Amino acid sequence: MKTLHIVNKSPDQARFGRCLAALEASDQLLLTENAVIALADAGIVLPSENYALAADLEARGLAGRPTTTVIDYPGMVRLTADADRIICW
Repeated sequence: MKTLHIVNKSPDQARFGRCLAALEASDQLLLTENAVIALADAGIVLPSENYALAADLEARGLAGRPTTTVIDYPGMVRLTADADRIICW
């Protein structure tokens, strides 16, 4: 079962850590809002299949991060439509 985890909390929030702990090998992670700050911290290990919203990256001066797949809002809709299950943190 493919699960999409959507997290909007910054890495210093407990929910962010709980989300990462809950990830399984086949899961996808979408970083939105303050969660995109995790891309600036080399100490945070993200799954290989992770995405970030372009608008949130740009708003926080983090555009151009090579460790994520950048998507727009239509891309977010596609991810949610393709997932078997969605968990919002």
